[in-house]
Amino acid sequence: MSRSGFNPSGPRLPIPCLMLVTDRHLAGGEDRLVEMVAQAVDGGVNVVQLREKDLLPPNLLTLARRLRDVTRGRAMLLVNGPLAVATAAGGDGVHLPEDAAPPEPPWTYVWGCSVHSLEGAVRAMGGAARYLVAGPVFHTQSHPQAQPLGVGFIRELCEIALVPVIAIGGVTAENAGDVMRAGASGVAVISAVLGRRSPAGAARMLRESLDVAYAGGNGARP
Repeated sequence: MSRSGFNPSGPRLPIPCLMLVTDRHLAGGEDRLVEMVAQAVDGGVNVVQLREKDLLPPNLLTLARRLRDVTRGRAMLLVNGPLAVATAAGGDGVHLPEDAAPPEPPWTYVWGCSVHSLEGAVRAMGGAARYLVAGPVFHTQSHPQAQPLGVGFIRELCEIALVPVIAIGGVTAENAGDVMRAGASGVAVISAVLGRRSPAGAARMLRESLDVAYAGGNGARP
């Protein structure tokens, strides 16, 4: 969590957070995605965000249930989509885009949103978001036209953040420590795991980078 020590009620992300955002097209289909998620969790991923925007709710629910099977008791499962899907699948919460209205309380689940500016972050925290996924920090293959915000953006955001800040966008094992030293509580990745031959090995390298920075007193504390 941020250095402010703010402690919202309800469930929270594990810290340091290594979040895997799904992309079944990059993975090579749903079956392969489920396999890769399971391997990534073996390697140290502790939060999985199911993000498949082109799936209708019934199909999203089917995939969510499959991912719940391989993450249950090992990693948090968030659904980037309807709360009803997350609930029906036994998920731990939902992830929202920057411009989405906050869900209605009571919040017996984890929820947070993507932010791309300090203003967006302030709005999200004003709506009681439990975490922020901020970026893109570096150049990213998933959004090649997006202008990288840089590590400085993460540092500025973490100075005002009341909730965990998770850095996304071009994060790798080599630069994950940089965003942790800027105050982040973790990172979110897509191709850094799903685009690798060994998802478990890639996740393990990211986990080591996060844990080393965290143990060294860098990054935020819950």
